[in-house]
Amino acid sequence: MKTHFPTAFVTGLIFGLGLLVSGMANPHKVLSFLDLAGDWDPSLALVMLGAIAVSIIAFSFIRGRNQSLLGEPLRLPVKTRLDTRLVIGSLGFGIGWGLAGFCPGPALVALGAGESKAAVFVAAMLTGMGLFELLEKRKSASH
Repeated sequence: MKTHFPTAFVTGLIFGLGLLVSGMANPHKVLSFLDLAGDWDPSLALVMLGAIAVSIIAFSFIRGRNQSLLGEPLRLPVKTRLDTRLVIGSLGFGIGWGLAGFCPGPALVALGAGESKAAVFVAAMLTGMGLFELLEKRKSASH
């Protein structure tokens, strides 16, 4: 696989700046968005709608393609069935997002901005990822 460091760097920088400008890296703003019964802040809904619009355009552009613009293979999800792992993972993600006000991308941006709560979240996230890998290896070895 070729290395496209400049493209990856610029893409990550734009994504990170977008998260900062939109407030997605601010856990207070995210928790206010999730607090439907309290002091609800609907502004992040516009961020999500914008992301959905960009995704719809991007996915319609790549439909039928098997390579990215940089010549790399496109690896799009192929599963269409909801399964227990997806539901449990989604619940875990939602609960973590609701408790901490972070999801993985914004947590990394907040960590880079020096947010101490993000350091705790990222450490827990990496621990969870490591535990998942360990369990997957054990499961594969037992089959």
